Amino acid sequence: MKITILSLILLLSISTVATANEVDIVDVKAHQSSDKSWSFDVTLKHADEGWDHYANEWQVLAADSKILATRTLYHPHVNEQPFTRNTTGVKIPDDMNIVYIIAKDTVHGLSSKVTEINLQTNERKSITLDELRKMK
Repeated sequence: MKITILSLILLLSISTVATANEVDIVDVKAHQSSDKSWSFDVTLKHADEGWDHYANEWQVLAADSKILATRTLYHPHVNEQPFTRNTTGVKIPDDMNIVYIIAKDTVHGLSSKVTEINLQTNERKSITLDELRKMK
């Protein structure tokens, strides 16, 4: 019985650590340019450990999960947390008012947390990856 309880505690602690090491989207700012394209400033926080485990990408998605833009992060940001990077020239259809930002890292892949941003009001809210997938 002791071994079973100890195994359960160990399993729960491992799953908590895995979730804690996902990328967190701290902030998103969207700006529309005069040419009607969009730029996004995305602030991420992640416990980068070096080249084997770091936040390596974020994406702008439509509700159907179509990728509208990708920002690749080419190196770890171990001593620069949180950090902000941008992407510009993102073409978004005029009738699309909501987009989604998702981040990923080299170990866990896509984060289970997604940021929804209303392009008209710049309001943000957090949803889960499962909620986004159900929108398809």
